[in-house]
Amino acid sequence: MTSPDPLHGVTLEMMLQRLVSELGWEEMGCRIPVRCFTHDPSLSSSLKFLRRTPWAREKVETLYRKIV
Repeated sequence: MTSPDPLHGVTLEMMLQRLVSELGWEEMGCRIPVRCFTHDPSLSSSLKFLRRTPWAREKVETLYRKIV
């Protein structure tokens, strides 16, 4: 039986990789205007920021739910 929650078993890194592959950094920065997406974005810097910033992580999770 699968979980109805699309985030079940999905790490933050997996979410970010999928969003970037489907949307790209530029679109991510438009939808969630945070510096780690708009200025010299990288997976590692974005993960560091999102792990320390609950409100931004929540926005990424919401966007991921819409995409999946």
